[in-house]
Amino acid sequence: MSDLLKFFVKYSSWFLGALYLLISAILLLTGNPYQHHVFLTSANVVSSGLYSTAHGVTSYFSLRDINDDLQRRNSDLELEVYRLKDVIREYRQQLYADTMTVDSALTRYQFIIADVINNSINHSHNYITIQKGSLDGIEPEMGVMDQNGIVGIVNVVGPHTARLISVLNPYLRLSCKVKGESQVGSLVWDGKSPSEAILEELPKHAKFVKGDTIVTTGYSSVFPEGVPVGTVISGERDMADNFYTLRVKLFTDFSTLSTVRVIRDKMKDELAEVEKELEIKTID
Repeated sequence: MSDLLKFFVKYSSWFLGALYLLISAILLLTGNPYQHHVFLTSANVVSSGLYSTAHGVTSYFSLRDINDDLQRRNSDLELEVYRLKDVIREYRQQLYADTMTVDSALTRYQFIIADVINNSINHSHNYITIQKGSLDGIEPEMGVMDQNGIVGIVNVVGPHTARLISVLNPYLRLSCKVKGESQVGSLVWDGKSPSEAILEELPKHAKFVKGDTIVTTGYSSVFPEGVPVGTVISGERDMADNFYTLRVKLFTDFSTLSTVRVIRDKMKDELAEVEKELEIKTID
């Protein structure tokens, strides 16, 4: 206690000076409108700067949540597009058969959003690992896309993770076509560039020009019809087989892949059962 008193006695002049300074400041600011206005303006500038800095910090840490929300919203919008395409197709058919229904088309597809945790683009056979597995509804042979275009197909599934065969893998071949046309080719990666692939075996009567969009055909339960793939860079005709081979600039940037959408076709089992029955009848 005596040490504390000695401290105050030793620095009493400093404390007294600080007290006088505080009293003077209060009298100055309360008794002079101009100085009072300057003080409030300066205080507002300082507090605004502090609030802006704090808001910037909290906004940065909220970016992940914002990105996830945008991905969900985009996936919902894309599903609406595919569902509307199915509805339009069904209504066109309904002109010739009034008994047809469009209910199944409205709920056929579902997206499961997943984060990419491993991705290769420089190997001869590339694979992708996502942080969703069988416990999340992921199954083999499900198609995968991102906000730009196709990514690959689910190959191996664990409880919490799954491996995809990337489009940048020559083992993967996808049925694709020029948008607006009916002729079908086979999309495959030729190993030359992670941003390009080729569309092989396109019939000789197919029509295309540089810049045309390539999309999926929807001939299987892997991808709906019309999922974007890329644009035509160039085309060559094989004179021996009378087929075109198109070089395609892929929409998906595999070097920055972070979030993908796994496509679940609720009619997959039904389609497989019908095709199995057709095979049995054909054999018989």
